[in-house]
Amino acid sequence: MAKVKTNPDKDIVKEIRDKLKENSGYCPCRISRTEDTKCMCKEFREMIANGEKGMCHCGLYINE
Repeated sequence: MAKVKTNPDKDIVKEIRDKLKENSGYCPCRISRTEDTKCMCKEFREMIANGEKGMCHCGLYINE
């Protein structure tokens, strides 16, 4: 079963969360603002659903 955690680097987490607030919840690493780029982005949700391990695009979440 997938286990999603936040990045252990507290500075990165703070920076990304601050940017998410500025961007109304949209990934700060993406140019477009669509439902697919709203945090947790579609790309990461699909990674979880497929049981793939890795990090989300912006580095906030890790799927173990």
